[in-house]
Amino acid sequence: MYNRNKEIQRKEIILKLQRPFIVGDFFRRFFDYIGDDSTREGLKETPVRIVSAWEEIFSGYNQDPDRLMKTFQSDGYNQLVLLKDIELYSMCEHHMLPFIGKAHVGYIPKDKVIGISKIARIVDILSRRLQIQERLTDQISECLWEGLKPVGVACVIEAQHLCMRMRGVGKQNSIMKTSSLKGIFIEKTDFGSSARSEFFNLIKGN
Repeated sequence: MYNRNKEIQRKEIILKLQRPFIVGDFFRRFFDYIGDDSTREGLKETPVRIVSAWEEIFSGYNQDPDRLMKTFQSDGYNQLVLLKDIELYSMCEHHMLPFIGKAHVGYIPKDKVIGISKIARIVDILSRRLQIQERLTDQISECLWEGLKPVGVACVIEAQHLCMRMRGVGKQNSIMKTSSLKGIFIEKTDFGSSARSEFFNLIKGN
């Protein structure tokens, strides 16, 4: 009897085994296209190394940040929780060149908190995909917003984009900053204003 699920699984396994060879062949053709010699010693193993590097660089596609949302009772704590200067490396989806920087993530709990290392791991997972900085910033805050149901969430990313440094306008010292604020952080109230000020003052400080 024909088993459609097994056939789909078999094809997926075959495709997974073939993928490194497909990508490798692409890069050999690419080296020839840019004017290099894909058969020379220094490039023979480069496609294999690229595939291996990409598996790490884009490992976020194989991970679900929502699965990290194991929470604990806040035990009455209702002030700002901030993790700043989280190093991040991502790949711009427009030119497939890196942007490198740091994220600052804060939230005010309602009744649940999350292990602080999980915040850094959420940043890593969402960064290790083809991204634009604006979307990445919002995805990080949205993940915590949905997972914790806090009073508010704030995320700021500061990054340098190699697509601006290596090509195009060639601006070597420009830094792009993006923010995503949710809940109390965007409210036009005294509490909202105070929460925003505390968050931005803390990420500026040492």
